[in-house]
Amino acid sequence: MPRPVNLGEVLVPALALMLVIEGLFPLLSPSGWRDAFLRLTRLKDGQIRFMGLVSMAAGLLLLILTR
Repeated sequence: MPRPVNLGEVLVPALALMLVIEGLFPLLSPSGWRDAFLRLTRLKDGQIRFMGLVSMAAGLLLLILTR
């Protein structure tokens, strides 16, 4: 019988990895990051929500495929 998963054992490292990945683009290409961010601010709310939905769906699919 598998032992129960402690949420802190999974959530904290996942959050840390997300922060590392999020920090790569501004570190490696600050001007590219700024340009991308400015383009994002011009999108409509619906477009941003759709991008969030697609991102969440991709993350869930990855989780399902790796479990």
